[in-house]
Amino acid sequence: MKPLTCLLTTLVAFSLTPLISADAPAKPNIVFIFCDDLATQSISAYGHKLGLLETPNMDRIAKEGMLFERCVVPNSICGPSRAVIQTGKYSHLNGFYHNNSRFDGSQPTFPKMLQAAGYQTAVIGKWHLVSDPQGFDHWHILPGQGAYYNPPMIRDGEQVKHSGYTTDLISEFSIDWLKNRDKTKPFMLMSQHKAPHREWAPALRHLGWNGDRVFPEPDTLFDEYSGRGIAELEQDMTLEKTFTERDAKLTPPPGLTDEQLTAWNAYYEPLNAGVGELSGKELIRWRYQRYMHDYLGTVKAVDEAVGAMLDYLEKEGLAENTLVMLSSDQGFYLGEHGWFDKRWIYEESLTTPCLARWPGVIEAGTRGKGLVSIIDFPETFLEAAGQTVPEDMQGQSLMPFFKNKGNAPADWRTSFYYHYYEYPGPHSVRKHYGVVTDRYKLFHFYEPETNYWSLIDRESDPNEMTNVYGNADYAQVQTDLHAELTRLRTELKVPEQDAPESLMRPGAGNQKGKGKGNAKGAPKKP
Repeated sequence: MKPLTCLLTTLVAFSLTPLISADAPAKPNIVFIFCDDLATQSISAYGHKLGLLETPNMDRIAKEGMLFERCVVPNSICGPSRAVIQTGKYSHLNGFYHNNSRFDGSQPTFPKMLQAAGYQTAVIGKWHLVSDPQGFDHWHILPGQGAYYNPPMIRDGEQVKHSGYTTDLISEFSIDWLKNRDKTKPFMLMSQHKAPHREWAPALRHLGWNGDRVFPEPDTLFDEYSGRGIAELEQDMTLEKTFTERDAKLTPPPGLTDEQLTAWNAYYEPLNAGVGELSGKELIRWRYQRYMHDYLGTVKAVDEAVGAMLDYLEKEGLAENTLVMLSSDQGFYLGEHGWFDKRWIYEESLTTPCLARWPGVIEAGTRGKGLVSIIDFPETFLEAAGQTVPEDMQGQSLMPFFKNKGNAPADWRTSFYYHYYEYPGPHSVRKHYGVVTDRYKLFHFYEPETNYWSLIDRESDPNEMTNVYGNADYAQVQTDLHAELTRLRTELKVPEQDAPESLMRPGAGNQKGKGKGNAKGAPKKP
């Protein structure tokens, strides 16, 4: 090739190559905002019929991106959901079954894979996996559940103490890390809030945020659990029986300074006058109103934190090249069936928020229609970053939804496997596993004293009040769902029996009596 021709060829090739700034990496950045016990009912973009709260900043992600209509969890409890997201594997494979487990940080995780691919990685806020984070260039985490006020934290292995409201601090530390990052590399930030976990302590600025509003009550607030079994009847998570003095703000949370305690008492003490004279439904109604004020008040602070993050990304010119996802470790009961907490395969507990924004990839204002899950998140992050998804991960990347206006690909799942293990434990929800579809749920409580099957038809029974297992009208549905459940358990390599308690609860030894059980068991009709 002649020198002039070679030069022209080089110039043409250069002109067709996109210019990439050193501080604007071609690989997308990832910001994952994760909450604890955040219910879809509390996010206004989900359009809950009770209209409990306006969340303009979370709604902004949905407006500028995608809202997934039904995102489910494999195991509705805090630590296990976090382990699922780290590994892309169910509890029986990642080894973290319930909140008494300990995460094996030596196993492959998506942060390690992104770190190896040149990403800066950080996790800030609630970790709740016992062992130290691995695969992160920086970690600044709450020990255990963490505190709402003036929290102790662990920063890269060093114990530190902070002053302030925890949601605000996690937001501040997350943005500070972004400000001080190596701007020649893409980043993956997990900004993980404690809120709105129990005991739902709002920021002092949000005390009385709702004025004199009386929150509408859910239809099933006074559910008596007829039409279901002993597991539903004998749980310990009701506003009537389980709500403590601290939940009700009859006693203040720990860690308040004198100044904070004064402000706290000035708001709550007048409202508590006369509560000791209430009983029955009157007391439940009083507790529900207190619960809604406090729970939703903590969500307000999270929404403000989301707004601060989005504003920072916009200001720094990072929004266009950043995938932002917001979710929670599971859903939560806001008085439905008289309950708070989670754990069940029932809908309020099973489903969790999932919002995503990625300008230029996700079309604004779209809705994800398929049956998706938090187990799909690590696969999504890896594919978005141009990395190969390991074959032993058990979720599916959400990228096809992003690229196709929220429509599920033809081969997307139509059923999902669920398994809850923490019994005996807080709230006394029995172990159970089952299969979920768009309309039905078939599930098995397999403890020896509560060995029975349930079948729920969400189309005819949206509040999930009646077990129709054994009903002749559902005979074919029941047969089909049993076959599908067997298929899923085989495909996902679920063992016939649960792991021994010595593995589920390291250091605790085997549990005797309650809590032992065969994960398959013999079906018993209700």
